[in-house]
Amino acid sequence: MSSQLEHLHSRYQGTINPDITKHEWITHQFRDTSASIIGHPPLHSYLALADGECKARVKFELCEKMLQPTGPPPPLDE
Repeated sequence: MSSQLEHLHSRYQGTINPDITKHEWITHQFRDTSASIIGHPPLHSYLALADGECKARVKFELCEKMLQPTGPPPPLDE
């Protein structure tokens, strides 16, 4: 069982483990949501319509926000 979890964590970036911080969890959630919106054309069209923007602009902004969706990470405690 443990080796299966280690394999999942190494293969999939967003797989949650016990050592994940709140900032990392929120970042993964935001990136997963953005990727889902971009990957599903009806959701993408709905968001563009709701924002009053063209689909290309919405896609560009979602991709840009995926770089640092929740701002810079908090300082690490040593």
